[in-house]
Amino acid sequence: MRYVHSNMRFIMEKTVHPGIDKLDLRLLDILQREGALSVADVAARVRISTTTCWRRIQQLEQAGVIKARVALLDRAALGLDLTIFAHVKLATTSRNAIAQFEAAIRDRSEVLDCHTLTGEWDFLLKIVAKNIKAYEAFYLDYLSRIPCVQSVNSAVAVTAIKESTLLPLN
Repeated sequence: MRYVHSNMRFIMEKTVHPGIDKLDLRLLDILQREGALSVADVAARVRISTTTCWRRIQQLEQAGVIKARVALLDRAALGLDLTIFAHVKLATTSRNAIAQFEAAIRDRSEVLDCHTLTGEWDFLLKIVAKNIKAYEAFYLDYLSRIPCVQSVNSAVAVTAIKESTLLPLN
């Protein structure tokens, strides 16, 4: 969405990636819900030919709209029972410090998400671990030892009310 100022009013306009039409949005919605479907099954659901469906999916992949097709795993079934949200503050927010932190975090498998923030904290991390001892080891042995890190404020998630990978396409 973008907001357009017009005669002291704000009008919301829906903006979509150039070249994406309603059919593409239907394909994307099906794929984000059931990515393992065959092209033939997706085509049948949107009532188009398999060839047309395959071509459109290929175009969406080439345009970078579809980044990857993955399997979503159940963390609890794999013994990763703990989710932690950690706010990280750097000692300095110079370009070098930010780049150093990003490089240190990027390849850590425990860190599912890393976002830069505005406000008091510089980064928000979503971290998974087997248990509190595993998180403690990650924190003490790695996260707190990144040279540019000034402080970390961790919060343990108690209950997941909603977890989703579905983007709102409507």
